[in-house]
Formats: sequence, C-alpha cells, structure tokens
Amino acid sequence: MNFLHSLDVSASGMTAERFRMDTISNNIANANTTKTVSGMPYQREVAVITPADQPEFILPVGLDGEDPTMLGGGVKVDGVAKDTSDFKYVYEPDNPEAIKEGKWKGYVAMPNINIITEMTNMIAASRAFEANATAIEAAKSMASKALEIGR
Repeated sequence: MNFLHSLDVSASGMTAERFRMDTISNNIANANTTKTVSGMPYQREVAVITPADQPEFILPVGLDGEDPTMLGGGVKVDGVAKDTSDFKYVYEPDNPEAIKEGKWKGYVAMPNINIITEMTNMIAASRAFEANATAIEAAKSMASKALEIGR
C-alpha cells in the first residue's frame, strides 16, 4: 500500500470540508441580505463534493482469490450549487425593500437560509474535518512505528 495515498485521501477530505465550511459561513453572513446585484434576495449556496477519480494503481489479489480492487481516490469539490427553495417572506412595511403593491404588500423577501440548519451543517463539516485530521495522524503514527521496527 502506498503510504502517501492515505495522506492524499485525507487531505482531499480536509480541503473539501474547508470549502464546505467557507460556503456555510457565506450563507450565515448573508442570512439577512435582501438585495443582491441581481435585485433578488441572497440565495443559499451548497458545496458540491463528489468522489475523486479512481487512482491508476491496483491492490494485489487478496488471499481469498478475489479480483483486484481499486483504492478510493478521495473527494473533489465540483463547485457551488444554488438552493432553489422558496424565499421567506417577512412582514416589514417600513423596510425600503418591502413590496409596494399587490398581495404581498408590506412583505420583504428574505434569503432561503435557516441558521439552525447552517449551524448543524457547520458542526458536521467541522467533525468531518477533524476525522480526516485524525486519520492523517494515525497514518503518520503507523509510519513512525514502522520506521522504529526497521532499526
């Protein structure tokens, strides 16, 4: 097994979770942004994380005679997707962004962001980041012990 491959996989996970945390932080920062450049309220963003391409090397055939299997290749960030759920409407007739006429008169379109959901996602991203950091530490410790055996 390639020792550095396990570090690459965990590092890709840490990079993806950092990106996810950045996206969540951006959502929280814009939770009250009622008007963007497009004139619409801020739309929640979600990090798109997918499995990375499989590496080009193959593990040897197992003792039970199974076919060789591929190692995982970690993850990659494919970008950001917009959450297309409906905006929230809050009655604030004195707000300059309030709708001036019609059925929604006096209401302000607010971003489709739920702070509780964002904080829950932030905790999950933080835990995943920590898990990848722990995996790197374990790989480092195993390599150190292997070097001690070789002395």
